[in-house]
Amino acid sequence: MKYSTANFKVGMSLHNSHFAYLQSQPHTDVAWLEATTEEYLSSQGHALEVLKELRRDYPVALHGTHLNIGNPEGPDLGYLHSVRNLIENVEPFLVSDHLGWSGSHTHNMHSLLPLPYNEETLKVISDNIDVVQNHLKHPIALENIATYVNFADSDLGEVEFISELVRHTGCGLILDLSALFVNSVNHGFCPRTYLKHLPMSHVKQVHLSGPTETESHWLDKKATAITTPVWGLFQMLAPQIRHLPIAVERIKNVPDFNELEMEVIKASFILESSNDNQRSTAFV
Repeated sequence: MKYSTANFKVGMSLHNSHFAYLQSQPHTDVAWLEATTEEYLSSQGHALEVLKELRRDYPVALHGTHLNIGNPEGPDLGYLHSVRNLIENVEPFLVSDHLGWSGSHTHNMHSLLPLPYNEETLKVISDNIDVVQNHLKHPIALENIATYVNFADSDLGEVEFISELVRHTGCGLILDLSALFVNSVNHGFCPRTYLKHLPMSHVKQVHLSGPTETESHWLDKKATAITTPVWGLFQMLAPQIRHLPIAVERIKNVPDFNELEMEVIKASFILESSNDNQRSTAFV
């Protein structure tokens, strides 16, 4: 079944703790579901059967964490084969992962790690995107990640690097507003300036979640409700992204479905309340 992304509006991340509730076919304000790719790769798993069942009622996006697009050894072809099978099973409207790396083929760090923003990294990721899309037979979108260090051999800022990557590859982007806020505080840049220079025409989806403040810096744990600064960025950006699917994300401390649904409703209200008159002042 095919869908137009103009009709998606606001969805949420899918969790197995919500399976039973969703299988009861409740009336919800959630327009679509985002499934974590790695949780559904087993063709014999119960989770995949539930996802295929829910797919009859909700459009589904696949969002992974193990693509390791920054690996200079290239993508894991066995992993790509499994993802391609999953794509054929659930027909997602979007397939995405993260703009980072997680180790080598022999040693997985089980974490999304930052990359130096330079020409060498740009070539590695550009080559890897070609391999990934050729194997998956599906476009891939990459999400900005929260980072806590800067590399001495970075020649570009984050948004400049992403812009160059888009220019080289034409890849899609996932805009994570929580990660953007975290990086703006940790690295001392203006998030509005970042958004002004981001190639918005390539953004395929926007993510909303809650960052966590510590004594020394902010973390993007996606373990809390969406915070005021993230809502502020979303409200400012809303006139430009009304046509895009928006996802409310929670990875840790996942509450019951109805609590997360309240954030979906709030995001929907912000989108519906935005208007073209705001567009001219969005980045002032």
